[in-house]
Amino acid sequence: MHSNLLQRLMIRILQLLAMILPGGQNLRVSLHRARGVSIGRNVWISSNVMLETEFPKLITIDDDAFIGIGVIVIAHFRESRRGVRIGKKAFIGPGAIILQNVEIGDGAVVTAGSVVTNSVPAMTLVQGNPAVPVAKCGLPLLPDTALMAFSMRLKPLVPDVLRQQGSLEKRSDQATGRSECETSCPLHR
Repeated sequence: MHSNLLQRLMIRILQLLAMILPGGQNLRVSLHRARGVSIGRNVWISSNVMLETEFPKLITIDDDAFIGIGVIVIAHFRESRRGVRIGKKAFIGPGAIILQNVEIGDGAVVTAGSVVTNSVPAMTLVQGNPAVPVAKCGLPLLPDTALMAFSMRLKPLVPDVLRQQGSLEKRSDQATGRSECETSCPLHR
């Protein structure tokens, strides 16, 4: 009992140090590894990142992943301990929250502030609360990837609901090049 308490205390102290100390690719990574998080090569962990305080061994972060500032990863809830895996070359944006039993696929992007409650397929960009897929990525968002090059290769996903409602068809006012404001204004009819 006494050694278990000391071990849990040490895990929490290492977590707090990892949140505030510099060294996103070396010191913070080493501190989280010492806590029990499985971390691959060339991983970047920004400051103020909270990785599962109670059961850090439930988290796996694969090679070349990027974890943005203020990210929270919760790998368990009460008695459910299913873990979290962040895939190779995945990008987790600032302030994102990743909940238990989630796998972030290789090369996937989680946008800032998103709450991930379901697994994310590889090379998919998700956003929102709850996070939903909005685009397929043409290339991973790595530190040396130009934002313009990344953005130009995104392929938006169109929800099936819009396809079924016919919302994707051009409206008559779009065909004329007039804005909605112009077509609805009685002075411009």
